[in-house]
Amino acid sequence: MAKSSTLTLLVVAVGGVAVGYVAAQTLPSQAPAAEEPRVETTTADMTTEQDATPTALQGLNYLTLGERTRGEITSASELNGKDGSRFERYGIRLDEEFLVEISLSGALQGVVALYDDQLQLLANAETVRHRIEEGGDYIVVVSGTDAHSYGPFSVNSRTIELSDADTMSVGTPIDSWLDSADREVTLSIEEAGMYQIEMRADDFDAYLELEGPNGYYREDDDSAGNLNARISDFLAPGEYTLTARTAFGEGGGLFTLTAEPRELPSDGELRNDGTVTPNETLSGWYSGQDISYQLEIDEAGMYQIDMSSSDVDAYLVLEGPNGYYREDDDSAGNLDARIADFLAPGSYQLTARTAYGTDSGLFTLSIEPRDLPNGVELRNEGALTPDETFNGWYSGEALTYQLTLEESSLVTLSMSSSDFDTYLELYGEGVSYSDDDSGGGTNARLEQALLPGTYTGSARGFSASGSGMFELQVSAEPTEMQPDT
Repeated sequence: MAKSSTLTLLVVAVGGVAVGYVAAQTLPSQAPAAEEPRVETTTADMTTEQDATPTALQGLNYLTLGERTRGEITSASELNGKDGSRFERYGIRLDEEFLVEISLSGALQGVVALYDDQLQLLANAETVRHRIEEGGDYIVVVSGTDAHSYGPFSVNSRTIELSDADTMSVGTPIDSWLDSADREVTLSIEEAGMYQIEMRADDFDAYLELEGPNGYYREDDDSAGNLNARISDFLAPGEYTLTARTAFGEGGGLFTLTAEPRELPSDGELRNDGTVTPNETLSGWYSGQDISYQLEIDEAGMYQIDMSSSDVDAYLVLEGPNGYYREDDDSAGNLDARIADFLAPGSYQLTARTAYGTDSGLFTLSIEPRDLPNGVELRNEGALTPDETFNGWYSGEALTYQLTLEESSLVTLSMSSSDFDTYLELYGEGVSYSDDDSGGGTNARLEQALLPGTYTGSARGFSASGSGMFELQVSAEPTEMQPDT
């Protein structure tokens, strides 16, 4: 690297937080017009000049790669005049083509920045990773995030061994560096089974593609969370091409690829078709295509069907006699699906899939009869009486009730359910009101002053695909209200 010129004042800003130190190039003084005497330069003089420490590094303590260095930001630390933060500087010697990681830990709320000896900012973060293009001396700056950031810290540095291998095996992760070009790796699968392949990166949005025998193809963007990619699937023996890239063709940096076997459920069996009945629980595997089962209902009654998964966003569709149709995405919470409804005897087609159709993974399907709580009777129509609470059952179509007021009243309707997202409407006498979630969570609540008259209350789900039991509370208190003139 070229030597630095003399530096006295510079403000370096890192990612919107000024963390640098104050330095700038001193301009050379103007020489007089008279010619200076010529001085012969010896070999020893040249060697001394070449080995001179760059000005930016003079007087700095050096970090040792692979070792921890402790320090502290105090009021005596160097001051960043731009934002009032304090900082400490260190030198570090790094070899060419090494991937170095410098991380900051401890009580200090701060960041670490890496510069070359020309004070060019190379990277900054709580943990910096940078590939060294040219060996030599570099500068590490530890700074508080603002003028109020003080405290002890530790700087840890290490090199990360990068793999340039074009093959990988199950159980052996590889660390590599992604530039602008996609990275292709051949993955060998020796035994048929379930496998989970992940690509993790801190510096960019990871994206995975997997191609294999007999036209096999899967891709994934964010299934591993935090912009990391994951493909979980059954893989037949053979060689697969694993392509690691960024989601939008931008950015790059360090990434890790892993391929691990994944155990089957406790019974070791998966069912992706066939007949299912109430009181049955099974495991299946979704690989991008809808999975259909035949559900047999012998007795009319209330039933609850759940599809849960930690791998995919579950989605259920139920079709049956006389045009019956229900579907659900997230009614069971945590991206799990649930259909709870009255079912007549007959054969139904139950389809398990994902909300977006691109994920793959394990899921559990359960079908259970559902009994009403003791003493509960369902009312799906009729009159609303103030100061009463009752239960109803929503099956995709709005349930309507009549409310008659003899005097001006402040009316409150509350609708709650653990099965679906409730929705209330109240209209009549020239007015109309509605509510979705004012009751907290996905529960509905309407509070409105109304003139004497007859009103219709409509209880339904926010989506027609929901279904299940709900509770409706009604109250009314006399209030002063006059008709509009």
